[in-house]
Amino acid sequence: MIRLGLVSAILPELSLEQVLKVCAQEGYECVEVMCWPKGRAERRYAGVTHIDVNDLDRGKAERIREMVAASGVAISGLGYYPNPLSPDAAEAAASQAQLRAVIQAAPRLGLRNVNTFIGRDYTASLDDNWTRFLVVWPDLIKLAEDSGVKVGIENCPMSFTRDEWPGGKNLAISPAIWRRMFEEIPSDSFGLNYDPSHMIWQFMDPVRPLREFASKLFHIHAKDARIERERLNDHGILAYPNLIHTPKLPGLGEVPWGAFFAELTQCGYDGPVCVEVEDRAFEGSIEKRLLSVRQSRMYLRQFCPKTGGLSVPV
Repeated sequence: MIRLGLVSAILPELSLEQVLKVCAQEGYECVEVMCWPKGRAERRYAGVTHIDVNDLDRGKAERIREMVAASGVAISGLGYYPNPLSPDAAEAAASQAQLRAVIQAAPRLGLRNVNTFIGRDYTASLDDNWTRFLVVWPDLIKLAEDSGVKVGIENCPMSFTRDEWPGGKNLAISPAIWRRMFEEIPSDSFGLNYDPSHMIWQFMDPVRPLREFASKLFHIHAKDARIERERLNDHGILAYPNLIHTPKLPGLGEVPWGAFFAELTQCGYDGPVCVEVEDRAFEGSIEKRLLSVRQSRMYLRQFCPKTGGLSVPV
């Protein structure tokens, strides 16, 4: 059955143990744990390190596994979302090295899922980026195969700010590109961490891809988005995306969650669906962010109820 979870990035000031306690208290079954290298965050929601994969010896890995088991909350996957295809050679190399470390850390923690971005040179065309994709990504996916890990690519275009304009910093933004990626690298270890909210502000159907890419759905992010119609009419669809849309909690935007979960269950998906909070209306304090965690869970439970305690009456 579908397991409802949380993306740990919204709780950067808490330890992994505290994040697990929050998830348990709020009735989440799993959590996607952020694994950025320690240091200064380069953007909002980045730089969060709830597991430091560069300091993960056998003893520390075992202690994390024991902590997770005791909490009753599973880790749905390890998350790290950099730009492995950055035009800055040093940034690209560092991103690729950290991603390799995350992939190799997963089996030490008894995990199979790693979630990330493909990356992109935002100043270059899709086809110009494709050459670098074919240099970098086959080796990364081969490492994942050898490690028994599935890499889920999120579909966020990463084109929100001036330094990401116009092409964005992630290639994997649409079904047409996903088909091309999976044809080039036909691996069972290469799939999607699908976020329907990014389809909303690209004016695409967020439900339609689920059936075609059912076998590639490794992980799901539950985030919503609202189109700001007045600003859209003022700026048009070629404006910076943040001018015309607002990320929202599930149920407060335009994702048709009933149809979305209907299609998920129809195509047999039984993996994690993790709430990703990026709603600025709830970011003013830790108390508001914890409230957003609760509100999101309360809304989504109608589509994926917990299975514990169910039994046939005698």
